[in-house]
Amino acid sequence: MSTLEIKDLHVSVATDDGAKEILKGVDLTIRAGETHAIMGPNGSGKSTLAYAIAGHPKYEVTSGEVTLDGEDVLAMTVDERARAGLFLAMQYPVEVPGVSTSNFLRAAATAVRGEAPKLRTWVKEVKGAMNDLDIDPDFAERNVNEGFSGGEKKRHEVLQLALLKPKIAVLDETDSGLDVDALRVVSEGVNRFRAGGDTGVLLITHYTRILQHITPDVVHVFAGGRIVESGGPELADELEKTGYVRFAGSAADSAVAEAAV
Repeated sequence: MSTLEIKDLHVSVATDDGAKEILKGVDLTIRAGETHAIMGPNGSGKSTLAYAIAGHPKYEVTSGEVTLDGEDVLAMTVDERARAGLFLAMQYPVEVPGVSTSNFLRAAATAVRGEAPKLRTWVKEVKGAMNDLDIDPDFAERNVNEGFSGGEKKRHEVLQLALLKPKIAVLDETDSGLDVDALRVVSEGVNRFRAGGDTGVLLITHYTRILQHITPDVVHVFAGGRIVESGGPELADELEKTGYVRFAGSAADSAVAEAAV
C-alpha cells in the first residue's frame, strides 16, 4: 500500500515585503484506500499545501519532510513526482493552446507508464473514461482547456485521474465553479477511481457540498497554516453549521506560541 507522509512541513512564498511563511508545521499521513478532506477558511494554507507537494516553484519548503513510500518527494523534480505517482488536480487548470487533449493525454500516459500505450487499447480506454464522465468525443480534439467551461475543465482533470491512475491524488477545490450536474458527474468519477482502493485521495475544499457525494474517511480543519483538528465526516457537518469561527483562536494561539519561542 502506498503512503504519503508529511512531517512538520514549513513553506514560505515570496512577496513584495519578503518571504512570508504560509505553512507552519503540517503533519499528515495518507495511505492508499483513504480519503482525507481538508477544510478551512481562505488564506489558511490549503492550496499552498497542494502546490508544495506538487513542486510549484513559487513555494519554498523551508523545513520538514514529504515522502512517498519512503522516497524523498522534495528531492524530486516536478515530473519525477508525477512519475512517482503524485497527481494534482488544480483549482484553476491552465490552458495549453496548440496541444490537443488527445495528444496531451497520451503524452502524459507515456511519461507515467514509461512507454507509449498501444493505440488500439488506448483509444478504447480513453473513450470508456470519457463516456463515464459524459464527455463528448469531440472534446478529444479540442486544445487543452482552451475555451473550456469550468465544468469541462474539472471533468478533464478527473479524466486524467482515471487514465493516469496515480498513487496519491491531490484534488484542490475540484468543486469550484461546478453546477449541480457537473458536481455529480465529477464526484462520481472520483468515486469510481477511489473504489479500487489503490489510491489515497486528499480533497481540499471550502464547502461540504462535494462531501455529500464523496465521503471522506477523515476531515481535517486547516487554520493558521497547520491542521488544528481532525475527525470523521461529522466534523464537516459541524463546520457547515458553525463555520470556522472557533478555530480562529487556534490559529492566533499558534502565532503567539511561535513568537514566544
